[in-house]
Amino acid sequence: MMKTVYRAAWCALFLLASHGASAQLVIEITRGQEDAVPIAIVPFGWESTGAAPFDVAEVVAADLQRSGRFAPLDRKDMIDRPTRGDQIRFQDWRYLKSDFIAVGRLTPEGSDRFAAEFELYNVLTGQRLTGQRLAATGSSMRALAHRISDIIFEQLTGIRGAFSTRIAFITVDGTPPQQRYRLIVADADGENQQVIANSSEPLMSPAWSPDGQSLAYVSFENKASAIYIQTLRTGERSRVSARAGINGAPAWSPDGSTLALTLSRKDGDVDVYTLKLSSQTLTRMSFDPGIDTEPTWSADGRKLYYMSDRAGGPQIYEVNVDQPNRATRVTFEGGYNARPRLSPDGKQLAVVHLDRGNFRIATVDLASKAVQVLTEGRQDESPSFAPNGATLIYATQDRGRGVLATVTTDGRVQQKLATSTGDVREPAWSPFPPESRSRQ
Repeated sequence: MMKTVYRAAWCALFLLASHGASAQLVIEITRGQEDAVPIAIVPFGWESTGAAPFDVAEVVAADLQRSGRFAPLDRKDMIDRPTRGDQIRFQDWRYLKSDFIAVGRLTPEGSDRFAAEFELYNVLTGQRLTGQRLAATGSSMRALAHRISDIIFEQLTGIRGAFSTRIAFITVDGTPPQQRYRLIVADADGENQQVIANSSEPLMSPAWSPDGQSLAYVSFENKASAIYIQTLRTGERSRVSARAGINGAPAWSPDGSTLALTLSRKDGDVDVYTLKLSSQTLTRMSFDPGIDTEPTWSADGRKLYYMSDRAGGPQIYEVNVDQPNRATRVTFEGGYNARPRLSPDGKQLAVVHLDRGNFRIATVDLASKAVQVLTEGRQDESPSFAPNGATLIYATQDRGRGVLATVTTDGRVQQKLATSTGDVREPAWSPFPPESRSRQ
């Protein structure tokens, strides 16, 4: 009876998930780090006539503030606007209690080409910490600003910045039966939104390919679930699984050759399989008569983690891909742990955890099995790690609407990404772009 209830609930969520609006995401920091580092991001100089083509410093300051680790100085409090290191009067910035200062300038380099040079200094010692010269077109100036944010963040924290990455999420507008579902990709700050798929039937479960060039997702456009892969640059897509019953929860293997997915076959069981994309070869990974779903891969591709209700309630299990009959239970604290996602360093799982009657995002240390609850909502779901492992994005509820939120993995910094209308659900954070590794 209990398994029947779980199966019905899971299928209802699968079919009826409501996903949010295509309006601009507005970021609100709901909890910041109390000891955030004071930093001055001085407006960049423009070494030409007319107005500057883009405010690089504004984006950099917003990125660093959004991380929760930094407190950028308000421009109205700046008593000087240096654009080069030899113009900085460090005593002035010590008086303003800034620990660090970044200065820079923009220069035109031909038709729709620009160069940005920036330098980062320690205000107390006057030491130059890093600096670079980057080039961009007019349309890619925001991306250039995010790269500068990444460099500064890594220099000052030792953690690779993730401001140049992207997020995918699902939105829905309208009310039944006139709903419109969209799969959207945006910069990590919610800007530069692009509609990847648009349907009057539900879209769900976006998953990034390891190279960040494609998305796998579930579509009900033919009144039944099917899994598609879509290349972002070209829009080309292919249907890779449309088997009878449930086709859901796609997850890419680290080498991009295989999907783990959830299928319900002729016996009605909901199980985890792997699908070799080149040959369409299916391999069953779970064999219990309960519900097994929501797979995620280990970084080396040798293991899968997935949710199963075989013990009477949703818990996380681990299985070696080469020995799928030998699943081992991973979570023991609490009666509900679902939707596992592995951290980039492979040491933690993010899960949806039942905490005092509320569904919240927690991490599970795989070595000690200790659980840390990170969020405070009542219906938090769909966690996804940033590729640097420092932050999680997830879906939650705010005044009856679905919104996105982020929380650092120590729980100290929390934000909401809300729209003015509709719901937003099922976020997925992209991997690092291959070319983004900063050279300092």
